[in-house]
Amino acid sequence: MSDYSSINQEYNTSVAYFSMEYAIHQPLKVYSGGLGFLSGSHMRSAYDLKQNLVGVGMLWKYGYYDQGRNEDLTMRVDYTTKYYSFFEDPDIKVQVTVFGKDIWVKAYRLKPETFGSAPIYFLTTDLPENDYLSRTITNYLYDPNEETRIAQSIVLGIGGGRVLDAVNRHIDIYHINEAHALPIGFHLYDKYKNWNDVKSHLVFTTHTPEKAGNESHNFDLLKRASFFGSVPEHEINVLDSVINGQFEYSLAALRMAKKANGVSELHGIVARDMWKDFANICPIDHITNSQHVGYWADKALLQAYHEHNDHWIAMRKKELKKQLFEVIADQTGDILDPDVLTIVWCRRFAGYKRPDLIMRDYNRFINLITNNDQPIQVIWAGKPYPKDQGAIDIFNKILQTTLTSSRAVILVGYELGLSALLKRGADIWLNNPRYTREASGTSGMTAAMNATLNLSNLDGWVKEFGKNMDNSFIMQHADSSQGMEEQDNQDARFLYEIMEQQVIPTYYTDQKKWSQMIRRSMDDIFPFFNSDRMADEYYKKLYNA
Repeated sequence: MSDYSSINQEYNTSVAYFSMEYAIHQPLKVYSGGLGFLSGSHMRSAYDLKQNLVGVGMLWKYGYYDQGRNEDLTMRVDYTTKYYSFFEDPDIKVQVTVFGKDIWVKAYRLKPETFGSAPIYFLTTDLPENDYLSRTITNYLYDPNEETRIAQSIVLGIGGGRVLDAVNRHIDIYHINEAHALPIGFHLYDKYKNWNDVKSHLVFTTHTPEKAGNESHNFDLLKRASFFGSVPEHEINVLDSVINGQFEYSLAALRMAKKANGVSELHGIVARDMWKDFANICPIDHITNSQHVGYWADKALLQAYHEHNDHWIAMRKKELKKQLFEVIADQTGDILDPDVLTIVWCRRFAGYKRPDLIMRDYNRFINLITNNDQPIQVIWAGKPYPKDQGAIDIFNKILQTTLTSSRAVILVGYELGLSALLKRGADIWLNNPRYTREASGTSGMTAAMNATLNLSNLDGWVKEFGKNMDNSFIMQHADSSQGMEEQDNQDARFLYEIMEQQVIPTYYTDQKKWSQMIRRSMDDIFPFFNSDRMADEYYKKLYNA
């Protein structure tokens, strides 16, 4: 079964790609952050390369959440029902068992031509045939209720597998993008009745060294939930993935798959070290995350780059800054200056990503934004997980600290559309996670595609890209074996030093050097950090391995 007029025979292996979230295009709000942005670019490149690949995801009734503001301008989490008229209804419904109930799952299909992506089946349980609780399984992406989260994995994994069976889609390789869809492995065991055959059809991408990204639940709870389908318990025990009563999703995936990958060269090293003491796991390679140039790069900037016209690049950047600043003025009442060095920190709000590191020495920060001769202006945006009160508190602290400043603003509504505006309108894209905690990160890639320079430590993907004062500004990082407080203090000093000694002077006193760095950055970003390269590598290094 083909979804294109012809499949590129180089990519003839039939692949099903399972992900909890996809950032395909602004109108389709079924993503939270980096995992979805990565999945979206992968689906776009699979379409461009005519790969024999189909996606499977979830149709979240309320999306992730809508980020609004309270009366005092602090962040508010809103939920509104999402309706979409652009899906195709193939009239496919399957049943899965969840906590003793047979639940109906309906699939809607995103056609390739709608947004220029591989075809994707989106699953929902919000059906009149289901009882109230069953209908709520697909309400919220990453529902905080434990039993609902387990049910979501069952729907994605087993439900998704049954949908592909129902449409008679022959699949050679099942790819689970993070371990959320692990139950597809148990669906495959139901088919083949042995782990060796499951292994030959299953691959796994791990995305994070963070505990929250490596899910686990009580083994007895998972059994009651029918998480393992009809696989006998003694066969589940073969996986030896229960630690202190908790069934570890990622460990099981590493034992069920024929091959796995981390999402950057550094993350591959970290992942192999993280799992080195566990026997019988599959090889862990790395495939560095990338993003889709056609979707993310501003067309006029791209033309100026290809025509080697650095003057046009500079002029277009000024236009894009003004466009961004109109949106900021409308949202915050602040009018930013397009001639001022503009530093942007935007991505998912999480403690280890340290959105407030630049404010750690408050007086030094204030001096930077109020300097009359060489000032900076700083923009933040990003969504915390809705139940991550610590990250929400950081968001609100930044808001309250910058409320009276005309050169520091924090925005709400960080989705694909605003993300693109920020990457095109920034001069500097700031990335300062605690070292080794960021598996890859991709926001800086798409910023670089838009003539924005990265200011980062060498974590994640930047280790394969960054060359200080050549294509980016690379700050030192503290020893990751130190306590977090000392790491943050030391890294804040490194950040201030590179800003004061390199970033700010170069912008204001050496625009020729700045332009040269932008060109080197774009020269280095387009060939390797293009998702076409990544999608090709998945076939060569994972699917056909």
